[in-house]
Amino acid sequence: MSDLQNPAFTNEDKARETLEAIRWPDGPYCPHCGNAEQARIAKGHGLAHRTGLYYCSACNGQFTVTIGTVMEDSKIPLSKWLFAMHLLGASKKGMSALQLSRMLGVTYKSAWFLCHRIREAMTPKNIGPIGGQNRVVEADETLFGGKKKNRAFAKKEPKKHTVLTLVDRDGDSHSFHIANVKAKTLRETIVKVASRKSYLATDELASYENVGKEFSGHGAVNHSADEYVRLGGFVHVNTAECRFSLMKRAVFGTHHSISEAHLSRYLAEWDFKWNTRKMTDGERAATALKGIEGKRLTYRPTNEAMHA
Repeated sequence: MSDLQNPAFTNEDKARETLEAIRWPDGPYCPHCGNAEQARIAKGHGLAHRTGLYYCSACNGQFTVTIGTVMEDSKIPLSKWLFAMHLLGASKKGMSALQLSRMLGVTYKSAWFLCHRIREAMTPKNIGPIGGQNRVVEADETLFGGKKKNRAFAKKEPKKHTVLTLVDRDGDSHSFHIANVKAKTLRETIVKVASRKSYLATDELASYENVGKEFSGHGAVNHSADEYVRLGGFVHVNTAECRFSLMKRAVFGTHHSISEAHLSRYLAEWDFKWNTRKMTDGERAATALKGIEGKRLTYRPTNEAMHA
């Protein structure tokens, strides 16, 4: 059976069972008190109980599989959530919220909010360290933003957003929206994410010189002199350049314009797809589902006084 014919994408009971199996591989546990003793957790049955409802005798609380996740309080059916995760994960260059709204049969507003919740699920809770002894970490930066000549009535050039990408040449990638390419700014991110036992490969930007001294080795290629590979192919940033190429294809072909407020979530989505590139689409969607826990994403104020 192909993935698009998976019953979990059309049947609510199958969708719930799939989510429970992924989130609770060893059986349900209470998100309120953390109780995982199966003898003290009961599942509701019959017409008097909401489907998928569990009771915890340790804290007298009740919960479902979506409590404490990005899906909590969502009115969108679980089957559509799972289908959306599959579609976003399987679309190598992304999928627009408009396209998703047409495929799921929901409003654009719902699809847009759903997309950002899924990107939040794709965001790792802990980043790094990448690299290590006898490994190479590539660091490179690029700009996101349109050109004035491409805007019919623009009075000034659109704001540029700087993105720094760190790539373990044989492993994961992590990208960050940074304020500038000054040495201090770059160092703050690089030393948090990359192991200093790594060999650091960069381009000729002077801001990398000092931080490069903190690593086991540092090599740079001079792009301004048309130099892209050194030392027999060992020193280069071609992997990072590949990352930027995929990112910009997603912008040019799918999203067209990305606001500064949400750029970090798009970067997380692109990194997630790169880091799971050796997985099947089904495995990638399951991995994204594992990241839904402990991440609530709401644009409404939570201060009770503000609701008064």
